[in-house]
Formats: sequence, C-alpha cells, structure tokens
Amino acid sequence: MNDPYLNELRDEFEGYSNQLKKLKKKLLKTNSTELQAKIIKQIDSIANKMEANQKQSIKVTKSRIKELKTKSRK
Repeated sequence: MNDPYLNELRDEFEGYSNQLKKLKKKLLKTNSTELQAKIIKQIDSIANKMEANQKQSIKVTKSRIKELKTKSRK
C-alpha cells in the first residue's frame, strides 16, 4: 500500500533502527558504566518510540483497508 503517511512512519522506523545500531556499537565500545547507563536509557527511549510507531502504523493500515473496502462496496 502506497500511502504518504505510512511511508513517513516507515522512514521514521528506519531512522530509529539506524540510531539503535549506532548506540549498540557505542555501548559495546565503552567501558564506562555511567556512559553505558546513559546509552541504555537512550536505547530504551528509542525502543518505546519504535513501539508507538508500529502501533500507529497498524492503526493507519487497518483504517486504510477499511476505507478501501467501503469504497469497493459502493
């Protein structure tokens, strides 16, 4: 389904994924427990954003499918 809003959500999700990859590398390289804790908090925050993004994507997809079904019945 080619939908501008869904495409935007997908792009955001990919951005979050890239951020997670970078943070993972940082986490593995550092020996500082303080820095590790800070990175883990950032990872947790991004994971929450990704979860919200996925929930929104599901809602929008269901809504778009419902719209398509309604239009096809008319």
